[in-house]
Amino acid sequence: MSQVEIRARVPFHVGPRSDIPAEMLSFSGLSSDKEHVALVFKQADQQQDCPLVRLHSECLTGDVFGSSRCDCGEQLNEAIEKMAEQGGVLLYLRQEGRGIGLYNKLDAYKLQIQGVDTYSANNQLGFDDDLRDFGEAVDMLTALGIKQLRLLSNNPRKQQALNEAGLDVKEMESTGVYRKQDNHYYLETKANKGKHRLKIAKNIQPA
Repeated sequence: MSQVEIRARVPFHVGPRSDIPAEMLSFSGLSSDKEHVALVFKQADQQQDCPLVRLHSECLTGDVFGSSRCDCGEQLNEAIEKMAEQGGVLLYLRQEGRGIGLYNKLDAYKLQIQGVDTYSANNQLGFDDDLRDFGEAVDMLTALGIKQLRLLSNNPRKQQALNEAGLDVKEMESTGVYRKQDNHYYLETKANKGKHRLKIAKNIQPA
């Protein structure tokens, strides 16, 4: 594990209305050149020693532009609103498209439009299913002094990565299911192939 230190704390307002107070933190000593950041929300209802945490990988298309092909933006907004109420830490990790980058993700979208699922699209482009690395997320949480947490995620791989690094995930809290015009097959694939904890209604055609 690399030695990671908090570089700067900046007061920040975030959220759908940009009125939720938080601190945005940058870090020194990360092993990659990626500029990951943390949003730290004031603790309210929950104890400081077991905060709500979300590891959110960057998704420009969903987080910023509201793409109908994924549920990332909705998950991000849900995390921000939950943490505004009860406190928590949101790690925003710069690993677009499950680590393949924005341009490659757009190429994967082209394949998905042709009927290829999201994992197979990555494979056809020469990538593994998921290239994301949560080791630096562990380093960031360690720099924040977090040893145990409640994880806001549907993805068991994130829980496994944190537990294997010695962090204690006391609870895994699922996000909502955000079905949109173009993402029903994507959600089914995450549930079936990625083993995400999503309750997908059966026999429902995309809206």
